[in-house]
Amino acid sequence: MRKIILFDGVCNLCNHSVQFIIKHDQHALFSFASLQSEAAAHLLGEFNLSSNQLDSVVYIDGNKLYTESTAALKIANHLKAPWKFASIFIIIPKPLRNFFYKIIAKNRYKWFGKQSECMIPTPDMKKRFID
Repeated sequence: MRKIILFDGVCNLCNHSVQFIIKHDQHALFSFASLQSEAAAHLLGEFNLSSNQLDSVVYIDGNKLYTESTAALKIANHLKAPWKFASIFIIIPKPLRNFFYKIIAKNRYKWFGKQSECMIPTPDMKKRFID
């Protein structure tokens, strides 16, 4: 079953998060694509969405799509301990979780910076990315 993470390719926080996930994804479950890519446009089209509608990390698990805090927590559940234990926060009501998620998302460029172009993965990381 496919497990794909779509992320903002110019966001420093998002790029560091992808690197963190790769480091802690002991079974190499996840594939990645930037929201700015054609691959993301195609994948989102399968769910009748476009990247213009999203300001969030997107997690596609098989035929299910998750965004915002739910995506982050579903991803965390597949990482090695202790990071997988963060998924316990899924019990917090979604509106409350997303309230805090949206504050970070809205300020991510101001707080963490922005690149002028999408990150170029190392040759070893490249095999995890969808073109």
